[in-house]
Amino acid sequence: MDLTRVHPYRTDWIASFVAVARHGGFSAAAKALYRSQPRVSSHVAELEHQLGVRLLDRSVQPARLTPEGRGLLPHAEEILRRLNVLADVADGTAHGEVRLGAHPSAAGYLYPLAVRALRTVHPHVRLVLREGPSVGLDADLADGSVDLAVRPLLPLATTEGITHRLLWREPLVAVFRADHPLARARSVSLAQTAELPLVAIGENGEADGRQYETDLAFADAGLTPVVAARTSQPQTLVSLVRHGLGVGVTNCLAMTTANLEGVSLVPLDDPRCERAVAVWWRSDGAGSPAVEATREVIGSVPAPRWPWADRTARPAPHPERNPERDPEPTRTTDGPAGP
Repeated sequence: MDLTRVHPYRTDWIASFVAVARHGGFSAAAKALYRSQPRVSSHVAELEHQLGVRLLDRSVQPARLTPEGRGLLPHAEEILRRLNVLADVADGTAHGEVRLGAHPSAAGYLYPLAVRALRTVHPHVRLVLREGPSVGLDADLADGSVDLAVRPLLPLATTEGITHRLLWREPLVAVFRADHPLARARSVSLAQTAELPLVAIGENGEADGRQYETDLAFADAGLTPVVAARTSQPQTLVSLVRHGLGVGVTNCLAMTTANLEGVSLVPLDDPRCERAVAVWWRSDGAGSPAVEATREVIGSVPAPRWPWADRTARPAPHPERNPERDPEPTRTTDGPAGP
């Protein structure tokens, strides 16, 4: 490393540049940094002079990043993050910003609980959420875009240098339109769902061999369902089922964070129909007290509960009876019940 090349760059220049980019202007950056606006402007100008490029376009209001500014920003943010790690290690306390990557259903459940817990036990740690599809989170973790990631074990992570700790296991469920004959069943089998058009998790047109929990569950059972549609968005799956395009099979947590009006969740009674969710981190990087503290807090969050945990089981309707067309016969209360 040639230290003579980095010596001219001052940390406050970099901090002012990042603040302007994050907060959308010099005035907002000055308030965030508790500095005067001329001082922040001077810092950015000095950094531009030293680099020999314009980082911000000041001809528009608010000022916008130039292509060079957009290219420099992630590196400047990483410099400040590393300095925060240095400060954490120096005083042995957990403080700073921790970036958490998570797929949407896990984020909806876990993130607010983790933030509340951190405010109690580590009030100087700020947890920042970055949502994304499960298949991209391991790469985000490896390249430093996030510090921790919460994602399922499947599809398999192929990036080296990351490790994980299991958080919870959640069942797979069938999602039926509310007027479907099986919508009020106590449970159904994969074989029953395989006889119907399937709305599955994943991206349409995937050709890279990714296997999700639903794919493996059907494969393990020796079943080949007809997939009517695939989607990575829980609310889209619900909408497709609600409009009669098929029966959904997906993880339960995704459904409990969606609007379930017009559909019904039914547990699958086959073994190993589940999703395992873990917290992931880099195993080959320098430890940070803030990241380690956040990881411990995430590990202490209780596992989700499922809608049928406290629900009295209901028998499945007769397969030949349509609940909308053939309602249950009315019973009277002034005589003995029929057989």
